Amino acid sequence: MQITRQADYAVRAMYFLAHKSQENPVTTAQISREQRIPPTFLAKIMSQLSAAGLVHSTRGAHGGVRLARTAAEISLLAVVEAIDGPMLLNDCVADPAICPMGANCRVHQVWCQAQADLVERLDQTKLADLAPANSAQPAVA
Repeated sequence: MQITRQADYAVRAMYFLAHKSQENPVTTAQISREQRIPPTFLAKIMSQLSAAGLVHSTRGAHGGVRLARTAAEISLLAVVEAIDGPMLLNDCVADPAICPMGANCRVHQVWCQAQADLVERLDQTKLADLAPANSAQPAVA
């Protein structure tokens, strides 16, 4: 399993927004430039993040995007799943019946535990954990 480039870009964009004042929206051009994300790709990502309720966007001369909730409320899991859908390490984790080994599969529990560990880690990691309040400027993630 590999997180897509699109999800990686989404995490970088959200990390960047977590560093910014939530009172003033940030332009997607600024995010694109400073996080080195292709503008057309970023537009699609922002649309998906908006649909997931993670960002608010405002059109117009003073428009841009900002987090829809505080950085302490948004997990990496929420960002990744907004882009890639539910995390799934192996198909059998979601549906054990598809495994030809069935109940005799000795690896099934390992896959289930590994997925649970990954989901828990991403869910417990909030944007605020990555964006310390005293940080002057975010680095490229």
